[in-house]
Formats: sequence, structure tokens, C-alpha cells
Amino acid sequence: MTLTPAMPRLQTPRLVLRRQTMEDAPVFRRMWTERDERVPAHRRLDAEGHPDVQEIAAHITAAGESWLQTAQLVSTGEAIGYCGLVFGGAGVGDEPELAFEFLRAVHNNGFATEAAEAVLRWTDELGHRRVWAGVWEWNLASRRVLEKLGFEESGEERPPSEHGRNLLTVRRNPDSPLSARSHRHRRDV
Repeated sequence: MTLTPAMPRLQTPRLVLRRQTMEDAPVFRRMWTERDERVPAHRRLDAEGHPDVQEIAAHITAAGESWLQTAQLVSTGEAIGYCGLVFGGAGVGDEPELAFEFLRAVHNNGFATEAAEAVLRWTDELGHRRVWAGVWEWNLASRRVLEKLGFEESGEERPPSEHGRNLLTVRRNPDSPLSARSHRHRRDV
């Protein structure tokens, strides 16, 4: 396993990826309101409207250092979503998993792809052999983004649920010394 340090501030031509702050809570709350009805209940607002902005702000504060970064527009400083890594996801062991979500108002502008490319360059520099991404089979937009980024279906899935199939996709870092060693070993066998 490659140890992953705290994610630095990353910048692309149109985006800054920076540490989440309590001030991001209203934008994240808006994303909760926009989620597809097929998303699992624990990732949608409940009948009482929770989590509210204060609860999301408290979660950001409690999380401390995170590998999920707020994505904000360079041009205006406006927060429009998040992108980064999560660890400990089902089926991926201790390897990183890419995660991203953006406000519906900015969909179809390439922001998810642009932000994820920056995150993946950083993971490549760290020498991670692979990065995973779980995606709902029905989430065609995210599947297209992952395909553009070089992710391929691994043939593995997360446990089935009433929300549909959750596919595990993987992107291999061809420049990783671990990846090269692993490929040589497979050919030598």
C-alpha cells in the first residue's frame, strides 16, 4: 500500500480543488436536495429534511483532514461540488477510490472530468498502482466521465441492493513501479 498524505490544493484551468470548509455546507446541502431518487436513503434527505446545513457543517468540521476537496470556479470562487478520494470502500481494500459530485446547474461542462484528472495526476505522482470508482449502473453520466478518465469495469460489483447494481471500475497507473512489477510478474508465471 502507498501511504497517501493529505491532498494538497490542486488547480486546473477552470477549477481550484481545496480543503472543505464549513462555508461549503450550503452547496453540499443543495447537492443533497438534487440527488436522484435511486440513490440510497442514507445519501438523501430524510422526511424531516436532514441533514440540514448546520449538520453538514458539523460533519465537515468533524471530518478534519479529508481527501475530498471542494471544487470551486477559478473565475468566481463559487463552490460547485467536490472531488477527491475515499478509502475503505467495499471491495477495494486499502486502495483509493475516486469520488465526485457537482451541482446540476454545472453538469455537462466537463468539470467532473477536469477535477478528477487533477486528482488522478496526484495519485499517479504518489505511485498508487490503481484507483477505483464505484458507480451505479443507472448513472450513465458518471459512467461516461469514468470512461473518459480511463476507468474500466473490473468485473466486480458491490453487494446488490434495491438501488441497482453498483459496478466497481478501476484505472491502472501504468507508470507505477508497483504496476510494472505486477505486470512483469504475471507474464513470467
